[in-house]
Amino acid sequence: MDYPARRFGLRFWLVTLAALVGIAVTASLGRWQLSRAAEKEALQAAIDSQGQLPALDAPAMLGAADPQALLHRPVRLRGLWLAERTVFLDNRQMRGQPGFYVLTPLALENSSTVVMVQRGWVQRNFVDRTALPKIPTPAGLVDIAGLVVPAPSRLYEFAGEDKGTIRQNLDLGAFAQETGLPLWQQSVQQTGEDGAGLLREWPVPKTGVEKHYGYAFQWFGLCALLTGLYVWFQFVRRPAVRRFARHG
Repeated sequence: MDYPARRFGLRFWLVTLAALVGIAVTASLGRWQLSRAAEKEALQAAIDSQGQLPALDAPAMLGAADPQALLHRPVRLRGLWLAERTVFLDNRQMRGQPGFYVLTPLALENSSTVVMVQRGWVQRNFVDRTALPKIPTPAGLVDIAGLVVPAPSRLYEFAGEDKGTIRQNLDLGAFAQETGLPLWQQSVQQTGEDGAGLLREWPVPKTGVEKHYGYAFQWFGLCALLTGLYVWFQFVRRPAVRRFARHG
């Protein structure tokens, strides 16, 4: 007689324990990725809703208690370009081509505050890296429309490459100390039609929610695989092998 104690021995319970742990871990990781996806969707919805709000003027923008809360909010500003402080950020792409992001400080009208404006993108000189394109910059008061954004994302840089007109990255706080300009905490990404030889097809801010759904699918798929393998080897194939050995 084949007693349960013999059918379900130590090996069976060790395999069962390992399978349950694996199933629990992978299912938990899948649920965690879904929760991260939900958070990212909420963040993306907040970004989208910010972009639909009415544009702020300079006094309203500067009067905000938390500049961070204004990210992706439209603004309309009036001021003077400080062309001599223009910075070209290297190795930035647009339309699949490498070039420069052109950033120029804007001294706001009726204010002592200066805002760093990401004016657009221009293609670089592939023969001479130090040859800068000529960007027309009006000398009088200008009106611009844009979005409140952080400084451009940082790229890998070698030591000593954060000075001069051509730079790899720009830290607003460090630039303010370097130049003595009273820079606002955030920057503004100029929008509207291309102009002055600059393209403004800025990348749309994405939170990467698709990545989390992909990871969740992988974890749940692994969970299902572990479950299927456990059932197959412990309850389907194993009894069949035992029956074959008994009657073989």
